[in-house]
Amino acid sequence: MTPNKADPVAEDPTRLADFEARIAAGATIEPKDWMPERYRKQLVRMMSQHAHSEVVGMLPEGNWITRAPSLRRKMSLLAKVQDEAGHGLYIYCGTETLGVDRHELIQQLLNGTAKYSSIFNYPTLTWADIGAIGWLVDGAAIVNQTMLAKASYGPYARAMVRICKEENFHKRQGFEIMATLASGTREQKRMAQDALDRWWWPSLMMFGPHDSQSSNSDELMRWGVKRKSNDELRQRFINLSVAQAKAIDLVIPDPQLAYDEQTENWTVGPIDWDEFWRVVKGNGPCNRERLAARRTAHADGEWVRVAAATYAAKQAQRESPSEAA
Repeated sequence: MTPNKADPVAEDPTRLADFEARIAAGATIEPKDWMPERYRKQLVRMMSQHAHSEVVGMLPEGNWITRAPSLRRKMSLLAKVQDEAGHGLYIYCGTETLGVDRHELIQQLLNGTAKYSSIFNYPTLTWADIGAIGWLVDGAAIVNQTMLAKASYGPYARAMVRICKEENFHKRQGFEIMATLASGTREQKRMAQDALDRWWWPSLMMFGPHDSQSSNSDELMRWGVKRKSNDELRQRFINLSVAQAKAIDLVIPDPQLAYDEQTENWTVGPIDWDEFWRVVKGNGPCNRERLAARRTAHADGEWVRVAAATYAAKQAQRESPSEAA
């Protein structure tokens, strides 16, 4: 029996009180530790969405590998896409410590019943979009995932430590692309500004709804899975990004952007949450295209999975005690 799944005494008040005391004391929860079923389910939901986002996130950039403007750019983009596949694998493995089969989660993605980050449902129209994704999308991911590296669930936190190191490289790669374009010809700078204009607001939406509209944040923060709220993380990202845009002479596409000397924060105009929910519900520019690409890739890769499983079975048979005897 999987030790994490609900049993007749799973929500016993004493065990729950002990669990919450451990969380309050900053303890790390490991797979064999008792945990409330709600905690397990929240982790599965959050981690599976994260893993799906890493996998689907390969698609907008993978589209540009063969069209990168130089061999150096091609090699670095190929390495980045490979990293994203690894990130998805780390996190899928983490969900398995919670008693969930990764094949079940992948099937939910293919069926369209699982969510992933809405940012990956936007198209990459020019090479500058690859820079904007690295700078803004991966930059937003770092702000969020740095906090997740301190999450109360050990396997998730440890996966985030390695992922954040690689994401930091991805952000630097994207910012360097944008800086190069911004300091190039007039047309190159225009391309960089256009990419910033299109990716800025979806990047702010990556942190999720405002705290007052988030149905999960309070619970995740109480259990130490999240350390800061959606709005706190979004504000940190805004402050960092405004300074970086100024450094390469690009303009944040927000006429209401203003610096608040009292709070020392940059304030932004209203976010279009109608657009956010429209994309989340499957009606973004590339939702159907992304899922279709994942389904095709999954079907085309069936022979690899069969071959790997057959090889593993043969190896296990050779190493079994009865075979050795």
